[in-house]
Amino acid sequence: MDSGDKKTPMTQSDNSPLLDSVDALLAAVNTGTVLPPPAERARLREAAGLTEAAVAQALGVRVPSIQAWEAGRAEPKGERWEAYRRLLEGLAQRFPAPTATAAPPAQPSSGQSPGGTEAGNPPAPVSRPQPRITPAPAGAADSRFVHGPLLVLDGDGSAYGVDGLVLDCPAKTLPALVEWTLTEARIGSLRLHPSGKDGDPLVVLTASAVERFKLPDRLADRAGLRLPDDHPVLKQLAKADWQLTRRGFGPWPRIYRPAAGGQRHCVQLAILPWDALDVRAWGEEAAILPAPQLAQMLGCYAQRVITPVGGAAVCGTELMTALRPPTHALRGDDGSWRSAALPGSLPVAVDPAPPEPPSDHPLAIGREEGPSGALDEEALVWVRDPELLTDAECALPFAVGVDVNTAFLAAASRLRVGLGEPVHVPRPVFDPKLCGSWLVDLSALVLDPRLPSPFSSTGQTPKGPAWYATPTVAYAVELATLLGQPLVLRPAEAWLYPDEAQLRALESSYGLTMPPAPWKRQDPDQLERLGLAAVLDPDEQRRNRVLRFLGTVPRFAAGPYLDPWYTRLRDAYLATMADLGVTADLTPAQFLAAMEDHKQGDPATVAVLAAIKATVKGGVGKLRERPQGRGYTPGQPWAALQRPIWRPGIRAQLIAKNNTNLHRKIMAMALKADRYPLAVNADCAAYAASGPSALDALPYTGEGKPLPGGFRLGVSPGMVKHEGTQTLLWAAELMDQGMNPARHIKGTGDVLDGGE
Repeated sequence: MDSGDKKTPMTQSDNSPLLDSVDALLAAVNTGTVLPPPAERARLREAAGLTEAAVAQALGVRVPSIQAWEAGRAEPKGERWEAYRRLLEGLAQRFPAPTATAAPPAQPSSGQSPGGTEAGNPPAPVSRPQPRITPAPAGAADSRFVHGPLLVLDGDGSAYGVDGLVLDCPAKTLPALVEWTLTEARIGSLRLHPSGKDGDPLVVLTASAVERFKLPDRLADRAGLRLPDDHPVLKQLAKADWQLTRRGFGPWPRIYRPAAGGQRHCVQLAILPWDALDVRAWGEEAAILPAPQLAQMLGCYAQRVITPVGGAAVCGTELMTALRPPTHALRGDDGSWRSAALPGSLPVAVDPAPPEPPSDHPLAIGREEGPSGALDEEALVWVRDPELLTDAECALPFAVGVDVNTAFLAAASRLRVGLGEPVHVPRPVFDPKLCGSWLVDLSALVLDPRLPSPFSSTGQTPKGPAWYATPTVAYAVELATLLGQPLVLRPAEAWLYPDEAQLRALESSYGLTMPPAPWKRQDPDQLERLGLAAVLDPDEQRRNRVLRFLGTVPRFAAGPYLDPWYTRLRDAYLATMADLGVTADLTPAQFLAAMEDHKQGDPATVAVLAAIKATVKGGVGKLRERPQGRGYTPGQPWAALQRPIWRPGIRAQLIAKNNTNLHRKIMAMALKADRYPLAVNADCAAYAASGPSALDALPYTGEGKPLPGGFRLGVSPGMVKHEGTQTLLWAAELMDQGMNPARHIKGTGDVLDGGE
């Protein structure tokens, strides 16, 4: 180093973290355990189908840290360095780097087996504009899906994919289409979890494609929404040895053959003329977009959320399962691999606690309905008594509504929920770390009559004991402290979802005795209801295989099951809002201006945004799906009860947290700024205001900052946007009629004249 480059030596103590890091690096070099180059780190993660969020969660860091490690801007330290090295080494064994002489992926041969293409003709080459997709390198895990997750098929055989891709599809029958999709289309999506499964290829049929394959332009069965079993197209599929799932051939049919050699053979269809894209989720324009735009829209949703497999609600729960698969491969003592329950997942269906299911559930028959018999955690809907409007409020000209962005999604973050069976505890001491339902009297807490009570879905003060989810009871304790009111919690009983450590503590404190597992009780009705009838299979080999798996299922477990679901949908929502010009760095005034115009943006992007929101709400609703179809008899089980994801207890915990999040902000507005809501409708609150803007309704500090603990304008989940503005006179007239101005403040019609 010459004199011009001399720097003052850095002095460090012997136990400096800097020197410790250098020593660790030298030790890694000496032992040959240096981390692979940054580009290789990213390749290994992508080859395994792992998202940045999944790796970040496993290592206990934030996504930007993973991005920095993969870009070479930073390196992990300490235990995380060792954990990251171990992960990369394991991935490198499963996904070795391609060599310079690696052969390209095998291309389909020109000759096809019967049914692959029409009359045995070879597939036509790509003759339209080439895709802007960069093919995966030879040997990479996603080379099977080089054309993206899906195609939109027109009647002339043009199959449109993402980024301008157009393929020629020669198939003119559905069996030929399925064969072509699996052998030549090269579409599908990588799994969202290492133990999950890759997304099946999706082919979307436009109206002209429906005609090409001789399908009806409309389903005659409007109740069951499926083709009759004797339809000629279904006979074609059966003759070619293709099968359908239990939902049959409807708007979202899944066509498959049983897996062979660990290889799935399954194609998902979406039939647009049969209302596959529900306008309530995607908007009215989505299904009539030109095929290239439609492919881009669905491809964006597939990339950011999940490849669609049904309506928004179905996609919501499918995403939960894809991010936390129920099973993983486990090596036994004999060295063989078998399926085992994945920790932190929902591996099997369980019966809910008695207060949790809807009234038509078999376990609810004979249950006392009402607050002391059934859990009633539903979104808060409340209207203030118009007699309680103050003179100061009546002098204000406007009513302004603010709406919480993706409120249920925000509530899912870090929410601890039950994963196993519920446990009954008589006269328990309340513990906010135990998720479940508590029978307790919260009527002693007195709030200002201008505020809704958070202890009923109507906002009215409860009159005695009622069942509440853990977040609601925990908030009662918080609220009593805030208001300086004494609160003696004496739950009469509880149904709780402890993990193993919490269960041992409960057994010790209350002398509980756990009943045998459902699969050991040999109750045919219960086993059938939970989809576990295979426990009674007369074939000993099949029965033992099921019992071996059930032996890996933890009966009692709890944890933040929805965290990866929250992260993926949050990222999808923020990315899509950014595409529409609404970003997190905007000032409140800029944010409001951007929100005024964001729905005038690209129709495909607007549709993706609507679908993301519907995925959140629909997924939450699907957790407690009610019986579908005609002829159902209350008290009889229905198909949804066999799904591990059917968890009314999780839905109750989520809604309870959403309600308490909302009420906490309402309380801050009241106690710190003397502002009280006119009405609340789920995630919207309406306030009297001096001006028509949300800035006029929300208080700010002297420094111009949002009121601490109150509503904040912004794009992130949990922050609020402007819902709508009407005159205060309009709101007061609705309140006089017992109607909810927060519900109608968006102004889609003149509600006073019956327009809405």
